[in-house]
Amino acid sequence: MGKLNHQAGMALVVGLIMLALMTIMAVASFNIGKVSMEIIGNMQQRSEVLTAANSTIQEAISTRRIVDAPGAVFLTPCAGANTRCFDTNGDGTNDITVALTPNPACIQSQNIPNSTLNFTTIGDSECTVQVDQTQFGIAGGASGGSLCANSLWEVRARASDAVTNANMTVVEGIAVLVGINNVASFCPPAPST
Repeated sequence: MGKLNHQAGMALVVGLIMLALMTIMAVASFNIGKVSMEIIGNMQQRSEVLTAANSTIQEAISTRRIVDAPGAVFLTPCAGANTRCFDTNGDGTNDITVALTPNPACIQSQNIPNSTLNFTTIGDSECTVQVDQTQFGIAGGASGGSLCANSLWEVRARASDAVTNANMTVVEGIAVLVGINNVASFCPPAPST
């Protein structure tokens, strides 16, 4: 009889140890799942902010206002000049604000010679300068330059999510054919080689 009582106590101890191990495994599984959900949530927030920044840049570069008025690219900004706002969760409140900051800037420009223009395309034909042959050789006469220049612009969008505090900056460079009036206003000349 003494042997049976001793074995019953061991089963209880082994059972308690197994219960403790199963509890630890359950808590660890819960924590792993929680961390995974936080990672997925952070990736989704990052993706939403990145999409908003890219969308704002695409809207900015799809208009001539980027070269004509880089300080006021959007006609109806949401929170100051050069801003766009997005409601990502559909509650009617703007969640993400994207600002073009600093303003889009021309990094460099290079005047296009008349001799390199393709007169069959509309964009190039608008750049041509007609040369009055009677003025050839006279000061102020033909220089061989056109009315256009190739320019390189940098557009920087800073997106911030007010709800999740996610932030992202996206920088994109674009090449734009601009008139020489815009070159004089916004673009430094290309370094001479």
